[in-house]
Amino acid sequence: MITVERKHPTFFAEVKGVDISKPLSPELFAEILTAFHDNAVLVFRDQPLTHQQHIDFSTNFGPLFEVTNYHRKEKERALPSKLTDISNIDHTGAIQSGDNHQRHFNLGNRIWHTDNTFKHVPARCSLLYATEVPSSGGETEFADMRAAYDALPQDRKDEIEELVVEHSIVYSRQRAGYDDYTDGARTELQPAQQVLVRYHPAGRKALYLASHAARVIGWPEAEGRVLLDELTEFATQVKFTYAHRWRAHDLMIWDNRCTMHRSRPYPDTTERRVMQRTTVSDEINSVERRAAEAA
Repeated sequence: MITVERKHPTFFAEVKGVDISKPLSPELFAEILTAFHDNAVLVFRDQPLTHQQHIDFSTNFGPLFEVTNYHRKEKERALPSKLTDISNIDHTGAIQSGDNHQRHFNLGNRIWHTDNTFKHVPARCSLLYATEVPSSGGETEFADMRAAYDALPQDRKDEIEELVVEHSIVYSRQRAGYDDYTDGARTELQPAQQVLVRYHPAGRKALYLASHAARVIGWPEAEGRVLLDELTEFATQVKFTYAHRWRAHDLMIWDNRCTMHRSRPYPDTTERRVMQRTTVSDEINSVERRAAEAA
């Protein structure tokens, strides 16, 4: 039986009493899944994992995305195809230089975002594992989008209930100062539409925002941008957020359907931060899901 210790009044918990490097019984995974739905973000500490053990644990939550390296120019580190490298080292093991292409791309992770909303079928959850961490900084900060939605005035909830938003990673990376996509990548990375208010299968509504959210469908672009910025500012108030200080061998899973997150700065040109992420695919586009549920 696991122990679940909540770290924030509304979400985020540490799970103790389980070795996730080993196969899980259906009963044990059911406990973990309940904790996941209750808390939206879970951390498992002191879990030495191989790449394959990380992947195997992740597949309990659903099918994994294959990594697409459309944005890389330098030679990449050799990792299994279901692992995204969230590290500041290159293929030789050296710390990336200040002008490294991948480093510039990853600066976009310091803006509040939700993984893969820019894909037609977005992410259900992400599982990030730390091998090496810097001496200071580099936290991952989360926002509880369920609590933020609940706290909205009713007239605001009514206003946004049926809205659809266009998401684009090209847009979000431009906001972070990165605009070095090839023509082929721009063709591949077509915008996707997602609902603005998402009904979570566990039974709660949540704001579905991200830095990738570019415009509100059917609204003048400037007005839509103001709305999205206002909602993001509201949802990232201190009372809705929690920052996790990493230790080596932490494994964290978060629910992309009802949280946002961002990485915090650290001395990334002098200290190593080595992490890998798996990303679990959702079943269907969020707009299509809402239409199916309403039918």
